[in-house]
This record gives sequence, C-alpha cells and structure tokens, in this order.
Amino acid sequence: MKTRLVALFVLAAGLLVVSPSLFAHHGAASFDTTKKLTVKGTVVEWFWANPHCFLRFNVKDENGQAIEWVVETQSGPNILPLGYTKQTFKPGDEVTVTLTPVRNGKPLGRLLSVVLPNGKRLGALEDATGASRGPEEPK
Repeated sequence: MKTRLVALFVLAAGLLVVSPSLFAHHGAASFDTTKKLTVKGTVVEWFWANPHCFLRFNVKDENGQAIEWVVETQSGPNILPLGYTKQTFKPGDEVTVTLTPVRNGKPLGRLLSVVLPNGKRLGALEDATGASRGPEEPK
C-alpha cells in the first residue's frame, strides 16, 4: 500500500511538472490581444497544414511598397466548419483581413476574420459564436 501511495505521488508530481509546457504552445503571449488590425492585401499563399494554417498576403504601405504579412489560424479540420477549405484562397485574390498583431510590431498575427473577393466573410475559431457582424473598415 505504501509503495502504491509513493508511486501515485511521484506520478502526480511528474504530471504537475510537465503540464505547463503542454499548454505553452497555444499561449497568446506573443499577440497583442488588446488590438485588432484590418488590412487589405493580395494573397501570396494559403498554407493548409497541422497544427496551424497560414495565410501569406502582401499589403501596400503608404509609399506603395509591398509588405508581406503572415497570419495563422487553427488546423484545417478545426476551421472546416467555419467555411475554410484548402481552396479558400488563391494567389492573387484581394482580401480584407482582420487580425490580432504580434507585440513586436512585425507583420505577423492571428487571423480573426477575412472578407473574400466575393464579399463573403469568414471568421476564426475564436469568433465561432454565431454572431453575425460585418467586417471593420480597412486601414
């Protein structure tokens, strides 16, 4: 009985030690969750993969220079119910993307919603509340 109790204690302590690192991957520490940014751009690539899908698109700055943005979203199976597919974006598509930017100011972020060339709005997993709201005005 004593050996079993010690083994249970060691197992519980081991789980407590490793469990924070199991959840660290999905933290939002790199994103400035107090900000939303909406930008218009041209799709470069839609990368459909696990554990995250990525949308690369070019946005013109005030000088007309293209800045490549990359936004991530959940894995393909998780975003299928939201209307995303492997074919949702094609290079050259004009899109309006609303995102949560990273804190360091680089052109990276987490996808919140996107307006497709046909005007259809797709949200992200965090936005899957069923609430219907239009896109914000692009900057």
